[in-house]
Amino acid sequence: MTLRIIAVGKQREPGLALAAQEYQRRLGRYLKLQVVEVPDEKDPGPDAAALQEKAKAAEGERILSRLAANDRVIALCVEGECLDTLAFSGRVAEWERQGRSPVFVIGGSLGLSASVLARADERLSLSAMTYPHQLARVVLLEQVYRACKINAGERYHK
Repeated sequence: MTLRIIAVGKQREPGLALAAQEYQRRLGRYLKLQVVEVPDEKDPGPDAAALQEKAKAAEGERILSRLAANDRVIALCVEGECLDTLAFSGRVAEWERQGRSPVFVIGGSLGLSASVLARADERLSLSAMTYPHQLARVVLLEQVYRACKINAGERYHK
């Protein structure tokens, strides 16, 4: 299975970048992984709602330009479905059986645009808590790795 992650912004925090690289390396045993980073917009600040929407729309256009018509798009957002690890591993196995590779989309600090959310086949939440987008990428990679280990019948060592 090929799995793609389209993320707004780069992994700027060195520790998070190293953690992401480590999980990407580990996942190579189970699936083909592609991580695509699209440029983020400058946050115009809390008092500029119209400018925030404009920035999200620009990021959204960059995300949508990287999607194919047949991609199974999973938007990571706080209002998405929250699965436990076993349910998530079941979902990953289901996607693999269907032969339709998932594309996870991680927004920037402003979140995802309405156009990206409308394009999504599914919405998934990593937690009821909000994570910075750089940390969300690491959490997603770790959970995909854990799901692959579970689906392969292997034990996940902490």
